[in-house]
Amino acid sequence: MSNKNLKIDIHHAERRIDNYLFNVYKTLPKSKIYSMIRKGEIRVNSGRIKPTYKLKIADEIRIPPYLIDFKNETFIPKIPSKRLNEFLSSIIYQDEDYLVVNKEPELSVHSGTNNQFGLIDIARAQYPSKEIDLCHRIDKSTSGCVLLSKNKIFLRHFHNQLKENEVIKKYEAILFGVLQKNIKIETKIDISSKEFLHKVQESKEGKKAISNFKLIKKYKSFTHAEITISTGRMHQIRIQSANIGHPIVNDKKYGLFDLNKEILKKTSISRLALHASSIDFSRLNGTSVAYKAPKNNDFDILLSQLSKLTVKS
Repeated sequence: MSNKNLKIDIHHAERRIDNYLFNVYKTLPKSKIYSMIRKGEIRVNSGRIKPTYKLKIADEIRIPPYLIDFKNETFIPKIPSKRLNEFLSSIIYQDEDYLVVNKEPELSVHSGTNNQFGLIDIARAQYPSKEIDLCHRIDKSTSGCVLLSKNKIFLRHFHNQLKENEVIKKYEAILFGVLQKNIKIETKIDISSKEFLHKVQESKEGKKAISNFKLIKKYKSFTHAEITISTGRMHQIRIQSANIGHPIVNDKKYGLFDLNKEILKKTSISRLALHASSIDFSRLNGTSVAYKAPKNNDFDILLSQLSKLTVKS
């Protein structure tokens, strides 16, 4: 049985070989791939390489003969046609490199224990010939702008912008209490603290998180605010809002639980009052672009009803 060679094109150049092979052989244990690289069973241009080797255009990866017949069957969930239609309706913009989606609240970006499929699974089912990847994440409970790439070149391009804090994301939120003025919050968030009650915490050991809170309108007991972030730490806005004494309405993790129950009784709306309203970044050619996602009806209805309520937080 002869070896098989995988030839690298422009879409996979500059990827680490271990990450590339994880994607090609999705059901093969990562430890097995590392073992084959270490033993020299997998080679590039006939030479031994390390798992951290970055692939170049026209590189040839030699694959051992027994992997040629390896059944690389990835489970593809059956997506209901209704869900696919809803996904198509949620697309704000798309071209050959990416698509921008207005995600609904309570739709996870990934599948999981309690989610048979997520946004990424729906997108991949809709575009099976494309290499669809999430460019960034937003919480399951948060609605609004999500960017997905259609090729690895754009994915790397966007991730470079994220590293340089060049991607600007704006959110709208309904906060408990009356925020008296615009405020800039700069803290450090440590995602390793998530094991504690599944909550992320602010910590000196964390990574920098910067948020700018701007007043849209004050109400008796609430504030409608716009929050701009250039860093995208896990639960960033939710943590910072709670820690300044203005948690987001209907936040079941960092919020005011008794008042959330009271609001649910009065409004019958349980969605998290946080919406990713816009995202700004640069295309591959350097052109700056911005996309906006309209809020769904529940957010506006909740805001309208809360504007008339008085609660003691």
